[in-house]
Amino acid sequence: MNAPAIEVGILTISDRAAAGTYQDESGPALERAVTSRGWTLNATCVVPDDEERIQTAIGELIKTGSCTLVLTTGGTGITPRDVTPEAVRAIASKELPGFGELMRTESHKINRHAMLSRNLAAVVGRTLVVCLPGSPKAAVECLSFVAGAIPHAIALINEEPTEH
Repeated sequence: MNAPAIEVGILTISDRAAAGTYQDESGPALERAVTSRGWTLNATCVVPDDEERIQTAIGELIKTGSCTLVLTTGGTGITPRDVTPEAVRAIASKELPGFGELMRTESHKINRHAMLSRNLAAVVGRTLVVCLPGSPKAAVECLSFVAGAIPHAIALINEEPTEH
């Protein structure tokens, strides 16, 4: 079985980056991680911490970017402005709790505050959406923890044959 093509959109969620008062570093860090895996980067964008804007951006990445995978970075903490999980859950057909559980478990080995993260993954349409932390280092680390399951998940979402 051939692995499915991984067509990626990266969405940075940050009030400051969207306003231009902060240089987005997480999006570019994920771009490097994605391309180093041989995945195709189709689109990137930056939006503020706003549920409706997050949902619209995900929809646009899926539609115009033909993305099979959307990686979000930011908005997974516990401050009042952190609304990424709520935004994604509202448009998802299925949540995949194992992704968030694994990211938190492995991250906790590196950072004792990782348990405060609300990382998750969900199916939106026929796209896998993985919500990663806003820190460039943590975003890339969390992606590395779950990357092995991503091709299989995308194949299942799109009803493609798999080895299992």
